[in-house]
Amino acid sequence: MSHHKEGTFQGVGKLELYYQSWYPEGKVKAILAIVHGLGAHSDRYDNVTQHLIPKEYAVYSFDLRGHGRSPGQQGHINSWSEFREDLRAFLEFIKTQQPGSPIFLLGHSLGSVIVLDYTLRYPQEASALQGVITLAPALGKVGVSKIRLLIGKLLSRVWPRFTLNTGLDVSAASRDEKILAAYAQDSLRHTRASARLATEFLTTVDWVNAHVADWQLPLLILHGGADRVTLPEGGKIFCQRVSCPDKLRIEYPGAYHELQNDLNYQEVLADLENWLERHLPCQTALGGESAKSEFPGS
Repeated sequence: MSHHKEGTFQGVGKLELYYQSWYPEGKVKAILAIVHGLGAHSDRYDNVTQHLIPKEYAVYSFDLRGHGRSPGQQGHINSWSEFREDLRAFLEFIKTQQPGSPIFLLGHSLGSVIVLDYTLRYPQEASALQGVITLAPALGKVGVSKIRLLIGKLLSRVWPRFTLNTGLDVSAASRDEKILAAYAQDSLRHTRASARLATEFLTTVDWVNAHVADWQLPLLILHGGADRVTLPEGGKIFCQRVSCPDKLRIEYPGAYHELQNDLNYQEVLADLENWLERHLPCQTALGGESAKSEFPGS
C-alpha cells in the first residue's frame, strides 16, 4: 500500500509547478526526488515508484515548467537558471514536508543535466544530499539532427520562443511495444523545444563537462548501450573524469533510452535499489558517509 499526494509548489517567478509524491505505509527510510526529461512528465516513473515504495522509500517528482501539468510555454525556458532554481525550490519544498529525511536526487535525460548543474552550482546545498543518480544523462551527442540544432542557435537571439519538433525518434524510447503504444497515447507528452531551450541546454552541458573536476557527491550513472536519444559516450567520459572515488556507471547492452520502462527495467531497478541501500546514512561502513568525510569542505 502507498499513499499518493499531488499539488503544486512555487517555482521561479511564482509559477505554480505541479508535483506528486508517493509514500510507504510506515516509516520513510529515504526520499528519491526525480527530474524528468524533455517532453516528458512526472507520471513516467511508475516502475520506480512501485519498486521502491515497499522498500520504505518515498518518491517525489514534479513537472518541469512547460511540461506535463505545469504552466509555461511547451518546451520553452528563458534561461537555464529557471530549471535550476525550480529544482532548488522543489528540494526546499520536500524538506518542509519531510524534515530530516535523507534525499537522493535522480535526473533522467535532460533532467540529468538539470540535476548535475544544480549540484555543481550549489555544492554547499547539494552536500546535504545522500547521492545523485543520472539515468541516460544527456552529456554528449543527442539524437537531434545538426540542422535543427543550427536553427536553434540562429533563432535563439532573435526569436527565442520559436519551437520546433525535436524530431527525437519515439521508437528509440523502449524495446517494449506496450510502452511505445502507451507513449503514443500519452496526452501530457510533447515533442517541442524552443530555440532558446536548445542553446541554453548546449551551453549548460558544456559548463557541466567543464566543471566535472569539482564533483563531490556519490554518483550513479545508468545508461542503455543502444540509447540513440542520448548517446552513452558522454556519460562515460564524465564518469571517468569524476575524481570522487564513490562513483559507479552501469551500461546495459542493447537497452534503450527510457531505462525505467525498457525490457530489462527490473534489473535496472535492482541496481538502483542496491546503490541506494549502500548510501543510506546509517550504513557508514559501506561508503555512504565515509565517502563524504574524505571531503571535509563538501
